[in-house]
Amino acid sequence: MIDVQRLRVLRSVAEHGSFNRAAAALRLTPSAVSQQVAALERSLGAQVVARSTRGVALTPAGRIMVGAAESVAAELQHARQQVDRLGSGRTQLTVATFTSGGRLLLPAAFERLTAAHPDTVVHVRECEPEDSLPLVRRGAVDLALAYHFDGPLPGRLGPGSGLEWIALLDDPLHVVLPERHPLAGREAVEIAELAAEPWVLGCLKTEAYLRRYAERAGFDPDVRGTTTDYFFARSLVAAGMGISLVPSIALDPQVPGVRAVPITPPAPTRHLGVAVLRRRAHGRTATLLEALQAGAAAVAG
Repeated sequence: MIDVQRLRVLRSVAEHGSFNRAAAALRLTPSAVSQQVAALERSLGAQVVARSTRGVALTPAGRIMVGAAESVAAELQHARQQVDRLGSGRTQLTVATFTSGGRLLLPAAFERLTAAHPDTVVHVRECEPEDSLPLVRRGAVDLALAYHFDGPLPGRLGPGSGLEWIALLDDPLHVVLPERHPLAGREAVEIAELAAEPWVLGCLKTEAYLRRYAERAGFDPDVRGTTTDYFFARSLVAAGMGISLVPSIALDPQVPGVRAVPITPPAPTRHLGVAVLRRRAHGRTATLLEALQAGAAAVAG
């Protein structure tokens, strides 16, 4: 029998990268943490961490057990929530989302959910994928509406993660130009044509993404401002500060004085989807997922 407390300790060691930091987070002594990990290794008959002067690293067996620890923690959290809800007679559903995706897809999806399950109380937590996916993994939220750019899926969504990723919608990015810009009347532009332009961006991730595409096109972008709001970034474009790179679904509401122009393929694209615990996509969660898929299909159409 594997001790759940030992799994919890191993999970903390993996998260913090050392026995000392894990001990501080768990309010234990480093010796107690080391003893718990050693006891887990004895029960498994396998080494779960590799110790060195630079800290600790998970072995292949350790990665398997951390995945199991996260699944167990999520199941226990879910069970606790179910027990807490027994007395209320109502079911709660908690959804994590990023701003533009939530604004586009969640209102209609919530209407469909509450029509099918009127006793459901919905809670929303706004956060980026790097924060929302761990919440799903821990069982703190039921699902996360999230995104990733070209490349691997967000967070640790590989085998053993305990999470399932359901793709919803591709969201190509557009270049936003002042309406008097020489390229504003074009049907599409190439990234390389924008090499001499100053940029004002609406997201730190967008800046990193732009730099990747600019490097492929052979230039280093002149980024003069990065905000946390695409509407604000487009307002700065209208004021003549530069141009911007904005996902399609973040182009509403419109900003006077600017024009959004598609980028020629291969265009930078953001991919929207839902992360949910495996085996958890049933009941109200399944209803909400179906509503999100229907909404995404309508947008794509």
